[in-house]
Amino acid sequence: MPAPPILHAPLPYENRLQARDIAGVDLVVIHCTELPDLATAREYGERIHYPGSGTGNSGHFYLDRDGSVQQWVDPARIAHHVRGYNARAIGIELVNRGRWPHWHDATHQAMEEPYTAAQIAALIDLLVHLCDALPSLRQIAGHEDLDTDEVPALDDPAQRVRRKRDPGPLFPWGEVLEAVPLERIP
Repeated sequence: MPAPPILHAPLPYENRLQARDIAGVDLVVIHCTELPDLATAREYGERIHYPGSGTGNSGHFYLDRDGSVQQWVDPARIAHHVRGYNARAIGIELVNRGRWPHWHDATHQAMEEPYTAAQIAALIDLLVHLCDALPSLRQIAGHEDLDTDEVPALDDPAQRVRRKRDPGPLFPWGEVLEAVPLERIP
């Protein structure tokens, strides 16, 4: 299958991210940005969080609400998007408000913005393309499946909330899994 239209927009530090053999990439992790728009996600993605390496947190691909796709990190490099799985995973971020701007407030844990039909169609096209391009790709997970840590709520430290909840309860897992040859990590 031909690649969907992808705008290559490398992060300024992309070349400082560790290179990897893409033959070892067997997992896709689905995220939502939990930010209001793609421009804010880009600003966040360009921030340096690891001064020793001069790199930050980012996925490989970003899908905006209109279905447009941007590649910020080459799949042959390790992006920082999910603790403990980065070396073997491709990170795909869907623009969605999630819990923004009160991610860790106990009173603000609902994720109410639905994903657009254009985003999901673009995601399926991208996943099918990645499966063709990366024969070792076999599994898919949500960020929430892999990072299950809880943290004290910022508005009430006596309560605990999930550190990561993306892509969240409105993500159409059934539709995506039916369309792609990937198995969801239990």
